[in-house]
Amino acid sequence: MKRIPGPVMLDVAGTTLSDADIDRLTHPMTGGIILFARHFENRAQLVALTDAIRDVREDILIAVDHEGGRVQRFRTDGFTVLPAPGRLGELWDRDVLAATKTATAFGYVLASELRACGIDMSFTPVLDLNYGQSKVIGDRALHGDPRVVTMLAKSLNHGLALAGMANCGKHFPGHGFASADSHVALPTDDRALEDILAADVRPYDWLGMSLASVIPAHVIYAQVDDKPAGFSRIWLQDILRARLGFNGAIFSDDLSMEAARAGGTLTEAASAALAAGCDMVLICNQPEEAGRVLKQLRHVPSKASAQRLRQMRPRGKALRWDKLQGQVEYRAARALIEDTLG
Repeated sequence: MKRIPGPVMLDVAGTTLSDADIDRLTHPMTGGIILFARHFENRAQLVALTDAIRDVREDILIAVDHEGGRVQRFRTDGFTVLPAPGRLGELWDRDVLAATKTATAFGYVLASELRACGIDMSFTPVLDLNYGQSKVIGDRALHGDPRVVTMLAKSLNHGLALAGMANCGKHFPGHGFASADSHVALPTDDRALEDILAADVRPYDWLGMSLASVIPAHVIYAQVDDKPAGFSRIWLQDILRARLGFNGAIFSDDLSMEAARAGGTLTEAASAALAAGCDMVLICNQPEEAGRVLKQLRHVPSKASAQRLRQMRPRGKALRWDKLQGQVEYRAARALIEDTLG
């Protein structure tokens, strides 16, 4: 009998598992682990950590924020230091075909290196539009034109898929217009729904079936709802699910962020996000607090939600690091990134 994935993704305390980590890992509400730079000393240690996590919970989903540029958690001991995704948009403006080809290589290198270290998925690509006013997004965005963002994201997603990794578009419906940083404040976007649908939402619509999962923004779109998108049934159910026909998984953004505190305590925020339509909620950099949420949370995932989360598992057997280094496709992809973006 398949175990139902729990609805909480949390992190571990350090670079090895503690007894408290193991207790949290075995809790039925736990469904995922997210890793950060503080969990990385070198590749051998990272592989030992992911192996240890799997020894406790073989079915766990291990994830990381690994986009390239400012948001790349592992950058040494052989990992390719990927440029900011916005560099792909700059390349597009010079050479469309080179940009799409490089985006696929970008996704393949990113995913194959992570999978070689036991990591299942990265929360990428960023689908926000670059309006030139959001410091937290900036060059994390692929481009300012939703058509270009869609085409580059589709190519990048193809590269992820070639390495057996699912994708995750963020931050729905779009964080690029709001200037405040949701890590430290609660951003607002006062545009009309029609304006947001006509621009920021387009990539989510146009990517269609190729989009595996989504993270909603910790942003209040004041003319649509008084709740941040990640806590809003209007955004997640009425617009994303019903209007756009999205059938993939929905992960909350980090509920430890300042913007998520509009949801109350961490347990109240987790309950509100799940009630709004998230399949899994993220609680980052507070393992002990996350442990309290596991004990306090009362949520029974639906069969549909459990299936959406299972579909985020990687496909195919990952190459070990040494074999990956000799793979012709990987070497060519790395060389292409260096030639076009280096």
